[in-house]
Amino acid sequence: MSDTSSRAFVVGCEGAHLNADEIKFFGNMRPWGLILFRRNIVEPSQVKALISEFRDAVGRPDAPVLVDQEGGRVQRLGPPHWRRYPSGARFMEVSKGDVNAAAELARLSARLIAHDLFDVGISIDCAPVLDLPVDGMTDAIGDRAYARDPMTIAKIGRAFADGLIAGGILPVIKHMPGHGRAMVDSHKDLPLVQTPKDILSKTDFVPFRRLADLPIAMTAHIVFHDIDPDNPATASRHLIQTIIRSEIGFGGLLLSDDMSMEALKGDFGSRARAIFEAGCDMAVHCNGRIEEARAVAAATPYLAGVSLERANRVISMLNKAPEAFDPVDAAAKLDAALALPS
Repeated sequence: MSDTSSRAFVVGCEGAHLNADEIKFFGNMRPWGLILFRRNIVEPSQVKALISEFRDAVGRPDAPVLVDQEGGRVQRLGPPHWRRYPSGARFMEVSKGDVNAAAELARLSARLIAHDLFDVGISIDCAPVLDLPVDGMTDAIGDRAYARDPMTIAKIGRAFADGLIAGGILPVIKHMPGHGRAMVDSHKDLPLVQTPKDILSKTDFVPFRRLADLPIAMTAHIVFHDIDPDNPATASRHLIQTIIRSEIGFGGLLLSDDMSMEALKGDFGSRARAIFEAGCDMAVHCNGRIEEARAVAAATPYLAGVSLERANRVISMLNKAPEAFDPVDAAAKLDAALALPS
């Protein structure tokens, strides 16, 4: 079902269930989607109920629900109700550099993740991470990266995305056009990358270019000095138009990274306006603080034009029946591979 009365933002919530203020706010301001974090997740029936509360509040049974479920350090659903998944780097470690084997493990892991997410009603996973790490990078990426070679990252990232899609979950490629050269954590400060654009084009941009056909991507809160010295990618119209849309060739729905991160400056209305003026389709506000979310909503337009077309394409792809799958057998295969010495 397409919807022309949703505002172009994804919002977080405070706890394990929506409170009365959130229900009213979501009903009035109609965010396109909800993103979940560990504070929102207790056990499967509670997650299902929370998702139902959100969809009831916005009046759309197909309203997207997102989560960051990469594996490793970034895993919102975890024990005791869900298994622990490997970090991105682990696939190459246990495969001893065999890219094909690593890609198969990534696909298997993603297919199991999709099984978990689909079961509770989550529809979008903010993964895979396509960032190319370099020496001296911030730990914000670290072992979330699949490899140190762009083509290897692309192959493993494609396999991970394919595993999610096979399980009825849409992937989000991140953090476009690359977070791997950041020397500071964008959760805490604004990274500046001095690498020339021609080098970035041959390295960091490659995995994103190879997966540019996928329907959703997320930006990086990073200044690329040689492209736009004044604005982070999330708020740079020049970078979004000339690099993400043109050179990389991404034509899908472009989400901002979390706009409550400290890399972005100014009040939340100003942050939202900058995101939309730059050409992002969707602002993402994650921390569940309703007063911040109100400011974001007030500065957020209703979906229209090409952004609406991209959002409707995503909606049309959601909730596809998963391919046939034996989760017990898949889990045994993944566990056996991960138990091998790396």
